[in-house]
Amino acid sequence: MQTVCLIGKPNVGKSSIFNRLIKEKKAIIMDTPGVTRDRIYGVVEYEQKKFHLIDTGGILLGDDNFDQDIIAQAELAIDEADLILFVVDGLTEIDAADSHVKELLHKTHKPVIVVVNKIDNDARTNNIYNYYELGFATVLPVSAEHNRGFKELLNLITEKMPVEENPTTDDTIKFCLIGRPNVGKSSLINALLNEERAIVSDIAGTTRDAVDTKFKYNGAEYTVIDTAGMRKKGKIYENIERYSLVRSLKAIDRSDVCVLVLDASTGIIEHDKHIAHYALEAGKALVIAVNKWDTVSNPDQEIKKWKLLITHELQFLPFVNVVFLSAKTKKRLATLMPEVITAYENWHKEIKTSILNNIIMEAVSIHEPPSYKGKRLKIYFVHQTASQPPKFTFQVNDKKLVHFSYKRYLENQIRDNIDLTGTPIIIQFKNKSED
Repeated sequence: MQTVCLIGKPNVGKSSIFNRLIKEKKAIIMDTPGVTRDRIYGVVEYEQKKFHLIDTGGILLGDDNFDQDIIAQAELAIDEADLILFVVDGLTEIDAADSHVKELLHKTHKPVIVVVNKIDNDARTNNIYNYYELGFATVLPVSAEHNRGFKELLNLITEKMPVEENPTTDDTIKFCLIGRPNVGKSSLINALLNEERAIVSDIAGTTRDAVDTKFKYNGAEYTVIDTAGMRKKGKIYENIERYSLVRSLKAIDRSDVCVLVLDASTGIIEHDKHIAHYALEAGKALVIAVNKWDTVSNPDQEIKKWKLLITHELQFLPFVNVVFLSAKTKKRLATLMPEVITAYENWHKEIKTSILNNIIMEAVSIHEPPSYKGKRLKIYFVHQTASQPPKFTFQVNDKKLVHFSYKRYLENQIRDNIDLTGTPIIIQFKNKSED
C-alpha cells in the first residue's frame, strides 16, 4: 500500500484536509483518560484503492526555531512518502516557510501535488495561479471547510495506484513489537529467533517498510513484524519520537497482536501511551513486555512497583497481561509467546448467545441501570456480532439512557465471567425499534 503525506507550514489546514480524506468512522473502544493525542495517521479507501495517509501537522519538536520545524516536518514526509501533498494557504502569498518546503521537495524528485486550501468559492479560484511559482506541475484548489475539490484530489492521488486485491491468505499469527526507539525491540526479536533457531523465511519490504520474519514455536508457525532498526541516524530523527510512531502504526495495521515494549531502566513516558493507544484504537490484541529486566537490582520489589506504575499510567489497558524479561540475557523470555498466543485466541473468541444473556441478566439483577428523568434502561437481548476484537450488541429500549459508567459495569461483568485477557472488546447499544 502506498503512502501519501501532507506537509506545509502551520495553520494552512493540513489536519482539516486529513480529516476530510480519512472520513474517520472507527468505533471508540473505551474511554482513555490520560492520553492526549493528535491523529496523524490513517488509511484512505477510494474506489477499490487504498493508501496510507500521514499528517505531519501534529509532530512536536520541542524547538522554538520555526524554520527548523518546517524543515523537520518536510524531511519526515519525504522519507515516508510515495506522493506528497504540499498544502498551502490560498488566502496568502508564498512566504519563506513555503519556500523552505519547496526547496526540499524539489531535491527529492518525488511526485508532489500542491493543494491550495481555503478556496471556498469560485471567486477565489484565480488565487491558485500564484502557486505555480513553486515549480510543481500539479496545483489543485480545495476547501476543507466546505468540502470542495476532494473528489478531484482523490482521483489525482489514486490515478496510478493499483486496485486493492485480496491478499494471499496467511494463517500464521502475526504480531509486532511496538514502542519508542531504544527500548530493545530489535534485540527482543533477535532473542526470540535465536532461541528457536528455526527461521522459516525473511521477507524484506522496501526501505520504508517493516520486515516480516516467519519462525516456529512449539511446532506452529508465527510471523513477527519488525519495525525497529529502520530509523535514520541524525539529529532530526533522533529528536522526533513521533517518527517511530509512523513505523509502529503501519505494523499495527498488519498485525493480530501488538507487543508494547517498555524500558525497565527509563519507566513510562507519554510517547509510550500514544503508541499503546493506537494499538487499542485499531482493535488489536495486546501484550505488554517490560524489557531490560537485567538492569533491575531487586526484581521482586521492582515487579510490584512496575505493576502499580502500569495500572496508573496505562489505566486504559487493565485487561492486558505484562511480562518482565531481558532480550540481552534471555531471562524470562519464555514468558512472552504464551501471552501472545492467549491474547490472539481471546481476540478471536466467540461466546454463545445463551451464556452472554445469562451473564448480562444476572448483572442487571444485581445492579439495575440508574433511572434518568423517570426512564430506565431496559436490556432485552445481547449477542456477539463480530470478533477480532469481540463485539457485543445490546438490544435496548433507548440507547440514549446508557450511562458510560453502566457500560463500563457491563464490560467488567463480561470480563469477570469470560476470559478476554489481552483483547479489547467493543460494546454497542441498539434500540429494539431499529430492527
